[in-house]
Amino acid sequence: MKKTHISLAVALLAAFSVQAQAQQQLDRVEVTGSAIKRIDGETANPVTVIKMSDLKNEGVTSVEQMLSRISASQTTQSGSQAVGSATGGATFANLRGLGQDKTLVLLNGRRIANNALDATAPDLNMIPFAAIERVEVLRDGASALYGTDAIGGVINFITKKSFTGGTLTLGLDSPQKEGAKSKNFNLGGGYGDLAKDKFNIFAVFDYSQQDPLNAGQRPYVNRGTPKTSATPFPANYYQNDDSANPAAPGCASPMLVSDGAVGCKYLYSRVVDLVPETKRLSGLAKASVQLSDDHLLSFEYFRAENTNKTVIAGVPYGALSMDPGTKYYPGKGITPAAPASAKIDAKLPITVKMRDEISGGRADESVNTQQRFVANLEGTLAGWDYQTGLAYNENEIINKLIGGYTDGAQITAGVKTGVINPFGPQDAAGKAVFEKAAVRGTLYTGLGKVTSLDLKASRELGNWLGAGNAGLALGTEYRKEDFTNKANTEFAEKVVASTGYDPTINNHGTRNVSAVYGEVSLPVLAGLELGAALRHDRYSDSGSTTNPKFTFRYQPNKQMLMRGSYSTGFRAPSLYELNAPQTYTNTGNNHDDPVRCPGGKPIPGAPKAANCDQQFQSLGGGNPNLKPETSVNKTLGFVFEPMVDASVGLDFWWISYEHKIDVLPENAVFADPVKYASLFKRAADGTLATDGSLCPGVKCGYVELLTKNLGGVRTNGVDLTANYRLRTAALGTFSAGLNGTYVNKYEYQNEENGAWIQRAGTYSGNNGPIFRWSQSLSLGWKHGDFGLGLVNRYKTGYTDEDPKHKVDSYSIWDMYGTWAPIKSVSLTAGVRNLLNQDPPFSNQTRTFQTGFDPRFADPVGRVFYARAGYTF
Repeated sequence: MKKTHISLAVALLAAFSVQAQAQQQLDRVEVTGSAIKRIDGETANPVTVIKMSDLKNEGVTSVEQMLSRISASQTTQSGSQAVGSATGGATFANLRGLGQDKTLVLLNGRRIANNALDATAPDLNMIPFAAIERVEVLRDGASALYGTDAIGGVINFITKKSFTGGTLTLGLDSPQKEGAKSKNFNLGGGYGDLAKDKFNIFAVFDYSQQDPLNAGQRPYVNRGTPKTSATPFPANYYQNDDSANPAAPGCASPMLVSDGAVGCKYLYSRVVDLVPETKRLSGLAKASVQLSDDHLLSFEYFRAENTNKTVIAGVPYGALSMDPGTKYYPGKGITPAAPASAKIDAKLPITVKMRDEISGGRADESVNTQQRFVANLEGTLAGWDYQTGLAYNENEIINKLIGGYTDGAQITAGVKTGVINPFGPQDAAGKAVFEKAAVRGTLYTGLGKVTSLDLKASRELGNWLGAGNAGLALGTEYRKEDFTNKANTEFAEKVVASTGYDPTINNHGTRNVSAVYGEVSLPVLAGLELGAALRHDRYSDSGSTTNPKFTFRYQPNKQMLMRGSYSTGFRAPSLYELNAPQTYTNTGNNHDDPVRCPGGKPIPGAPKAANCDQQFQSLGGGNPNLKPETSVNKTLGFVFEPMVDASVGLDFWWISYEHKIDVLPENAVFADPVKYASLFKRAADGTLATDGSLCPGVKCGYVELLTKNLGGVRTNGVDLTANYRLRTAALGTFSAGLNGTYVNKYEYQNEENGAWIQRAGTYSGNNGPIFRWSQSLSLGWKHGDFGLGLVNRYKTGYTDEDPKHKVDSYSIWDMYGTWAPIKSVSLTAGVRNLLNQDPPFSNQTRTFQTGFDPRFADPVGRVFYARAGYTF
């Protein structure tokens, strides 16, 4: 049977592995995107295959780094977002920019537990990286086969099925500049040959550690207008109007700038981590027994632990009261009197906004643990290829406060009575209060569990129409999902002023999901095959849905292939979106209260220091009234193979979905306070709170930003792939590969039936831009024991959050060399970010980091790396 390049997966495999191609001709295999096993693995679905050996050569040591090699990925959350927010260091996949909850992540074709804090998607950092053999990326909707959250596509991480012998790899990454150095090693071993011994047992362990990178180690983060806070040290204070500060108007400190009057602002972004300190330990063990020639029983267990430490600026206390006549009251001798323009009445208390620099930066530690056990039986029975399995998945995240946090009640009392000096150095009594108020402990715990049972079978049905064998697959799945998020109440009560975390949180959600599905492929004419799939899902909390998928593939000759699909999707709200704790926190940006400070000018009786240019309290969290999202996906693709070892592919795609589940951007709410008047929940006195210690309570005025159904999304574009290999006897083999994605349109609504807002090439909403063009370009050479490679990763520029600025395009070149001096030894050395490209400047305000956007650009700079591998 002559091999043809029908799908992109086969095109890539043919370009890089003739031996693998020959193996596919002998065995029926299953390719991500179809449940029907085929001799050649050809389907009508666009699939990208990434080989682990290529990733290792390029110095990739984590799944997060791997995502940058997928042009269809528009990832908006990586490990750096742990800085200043409760993510546990999670990284999520996001194909087509539709959201992490619409990309299905599988490990060996089965789900793993979602991140316990977010509960909408699995944390990719918990995948056992060293055990991966390849990654298959389906760039098409697959709800009809895999389930309702496969709207944007599927990423299937596939590990080794068996392994004999031993392997050891050591690696070191050393940036040219200080900070972010990392090291890693993995060890694996296996015993038994399935073909000869009828059993195999193997295990793989991987450890990696990365040092933190602080803002002070990369000066470019100070570009543009820096992020500031109205809560500095020395403290600002006020009664009725502008804030005053003893350091004003000069505000002569590396951490302060003038507020333009008689107060100071704090440059908190100068002390945050750009990259957190991270330690990862993972392992996978598998035992397989060949019960007979037709039946294989296996047991698989993996466990991963990710410890993530972050540091941000000290605790901001935004509403402390200081009584007149106390030791540090302005004008009483130690603290200079306020200027007349501050309008301070020395007979009345002042409100103090103090940054706790005495206790140091707030340090958090998240311990994220993922584990899964799978019992699997597969084989052939009565002409059917079958597979059935029982799986238990668990993700637990424990968030700890390990430094810089204090008991807010003790700090409040210390300022009020004049023991604490909010304007300068502490005396012995003040230091004693801070030492006594210091607290460390577990703030909360999140736990997510998924238990599943599945069965699927496929077979060929014969040559019904004389054009080739038809295929049929049938399957069923049952799973139970559990989600828990619980505060450590006694400890959380002490730090509510510095964390905003509700100490009464004890949320739990559970549901059952059952599904049946079928798939059929039918060759109807020479070169033309039609396919259809249908899946019915039933959710115990969101109802039922039935979703079809129709495909075709047409190959008029051996050089040309056409393929296409039409499918619908349905995504039920996640347990987190339904049941997440509703908690208070500061708004991400500074705003003017639209009622008490319209246009930046306070109304009579409204102090400017509490109502203008402030971070107000907002309420976010789950919503039990959410409706499911529904989608339509369409694709049309062409693959052209003009000669052996050369192929070009174009895959056009159109995606739309309704009832988008998301959080309304706070900027949109403050930009149109009349339209969104119902979301401003004011205290009895009409104020919005700027201090977390007031919430919840009668003095807590806040903006409601709960998860809601916000409208629809419409997007379309094209994927381009090109691969070429030139073989020469004298000079070796040269190869080139390009994977690129162009987004023609991406628009969304902020409410049902609302206006459509463009996001392609423009920073918009909560998640930033959708890049118009992304690509991964690779050039390689191999001759004997030596190899060289050059890789380019590129993203186009976009209009920034402040549209007056255009973010430059981002292009990174990596280079590596390989050498295998003997059969058992492999050596790799390379440089990531060869040209030492700084991240392009961005004025975004969504993250704690400034001067660039850490969701899309790497702040580390040029990195030299080396790997040494030994097999035995």
